[in-house]
Amino acid sequence: QSEKDLGVVVNNQLKWNDNINSCIKDANRMIAWVTRNMLNRDPAILTRIYKTIIRPKLEYCVQIWNRSTCHGNWSTILELESIQRRFTRLVNDIGLLPYSERLRKLNLTTLGERRLRGDLIETYKILNDKVQYGENLFRLGRSGKNILHRSVKSNDSDICKLRAHFLPERVRNYWNKLPNYVKSSNDVNSFKSNLEVFKNECLHENDNNYWHVSKLIL
Repeated sequence: QSEKDLGVVVNNQLKWNDNINSCIKDANRMIAWVTRNMLNRDPAILTRIYKTIIRPKLEYCVQIWNRSTCHGNWSTILELESIQRRFTRLVNDIGLLPYSERLRKLNLTTLGERRLRGDLIETYKILNDKVQYGENLFRLGRSGKNILHRSVKSNDSDICKLRAHFLPERVRNYWNKLPNYVKSSNDVNSFKSNLEVFKNECLHENDNNYWHVSKLIL
């Protein structure tokens, strides 16, 4: 049994399949509309259209329903990614290039990487009181910088599996790999900038940071 509330579809088992399918259908409908009505396939114009009316369909309230990058979730992760793959094929002069090259020329990242980056930004906001919710969501270490695993006292294996995909567990390893200068950023914009600096400094290191999901997708 599913219910739609504030634009998010949730069922009585707290699974997000129906919501994700709804997001994919909405995005596909918008791509079909663009394909029928847009004769100009200039990269700058199509990129602006994509960022304005298509990608938001795939990212609404994403911190609630984002799938963790683990076994059993990859089919959904790749299905979401297929929307961006499909759209970038419409762009003049680059449609036949490999997906990684299309992203580079359009200055885009994979959707999987964007969702993990969004998780980190949301975590920063919560831990630094930039938002008025989530104050008890994370369990921190003594330094106040690292997120600790929060054990659940439950004999229900389904509850334990569900919690493993919630934001605090999903983001924990990626957050703990961030250097202190990123975690200690003064504001959200500084955090985003420092996150990009960290990525550029360590881009080719094989340390399972958040951007490595793009390598798995590509």
